[in-house]
Amino acid sequence: MTAVEVVQRRVLRVLAATQVLGAAGVTIGLAVSTLLAAALSDSDAVGGLAQTAAVVGAAVFAVPAARVAMRHGRRPALVFGYAVGAVGAVLAACAVVLRSWHVLLPALVLFGAATSANLAARYAGADLADPRGRARSVALVVWAATLGAVAGPNLADPAGRFAVTLGLPVGSGPYLLSAALFGLAALVVARLLRPDPLVVVRDAVVPAHCAGGVGDTRGSGAVWRSLPGGAKLALGGITLCHTAMVGLMSMTPVHMDHAGSSLRVVGVVISLHVAAMYIASPLFGWMADRLGRVSVLAIGAALVVAASGIAGMAPAHGAPQLAAGLTLLGFGWSAGLVAGSALLTESVAVADRPAAQGLSDLCMNVGGAVGGITAGVVVTAWSYAALGLLVGFTALPLLVVCLFSSLQRVR
Repeated sequence: MTAVEVVQRRVLRVLAATQVLGAAGVTIGLAVSTLLAAALSDSDAVGGLAQTAAVVGAAVFAVPAARVAMRHGRRPALVFGYAVGAVGAVLAACAVVLRSWHVLLPALVLFGAATSANLAARYAGADLADPRGRARSVALVVWAATLGAVAGPNLADPAGRFAVTLGLPVGSGPYLLSAALFGLAALVVARLLRPDPLVVVRDAVVPAHCAGGVGDTRGSGAVWRSLPGGAKLALGGITLCHTAMVGLMSMTPVHMDHAGSSLRVVGVVISLHVAAMYIASPLFGWMADRLGRVSVLAIGAALVVAASGIAGMAPAHGAPQLAAGLTLLGFGWSAGLVAGSALLTESVAVADRPAAQGLSDLCMNVGGAVGGITAGVVVTAWSYAALGLLVGFTALPLLVVCLFSSLQRVR
């Protein structure tokens, strides 16, 4: 085993641990954010803005985190994201105590920085990976979040009960637990992610006088214009799959709540969705390494189209059908993220990777924010079924482009 392989194994173990902590923290908060914001404001539209605020935060912090990575490496960038997320979680708990949705939404923007760190971790897993298994390395980091992502929504209720024993509102408990988990994730990264994988690969490939210059000075528009076609397709696929996922998932709890579904039933449906987002990622990573990145992007788009049809046609009280649709939606997101991340990483030079990856996370989270806002408006003005129809038609162009590109490669 080479020295690089030894470092890569250590990197993947550390990232796996932090993904469990980070994913649990994120999903605990997001499981209750929509309902809490709706209850505090007495508005479903504001409820939809809760998850949108967290997605905006992930977008806002994606580019600064990428610049930190460019200058100093993955370790300080990830610590930065988790630390800001912990501050946001504490402020969100304070917002619940104050019964102010005006404070909750800005707090959730800061909370979203932890999501940005979780997403950026997949690129840290790809830095030192063998190109023949790069998608599987990305998938392993994504898969590691399964335990935390599934457990998170189900920890919201006991965290709330614990908060009550302290004399705090029940809604503050999940956010306080999120803050603790983000702080622990930052500590693990700071202490154990050594050597820094991006620093290792950059020092091995990029001359010392070139390191740190590309991503620091160029704006997002310049980075986009410099990307080759494969990288642009990857970025577009990641963004579209994430936008569809956030839009449909964010309004499902509200849709079920209107039919009188209990928080427990809502939690089970969302848990199945989140589990699907992560648990099948090793399969999609293997497929992307064997069948090609673009082919798996096409599979992801097809799954999103199918999911939107199944969930969109489900009645508000049809928890099994909603669970099936949201599970397929999670699979579609996973396929798009794994294949797109591997394609983007290998389509650009090492010196340009942090800038391109930061742009990718910026675009996917801006898309998610737009998806969340649009979802709230569509459901308020029309219906959840209309939202499913819109999401399905939005994913169709990606499916067509990926199929056409795959056919061109075969020829």
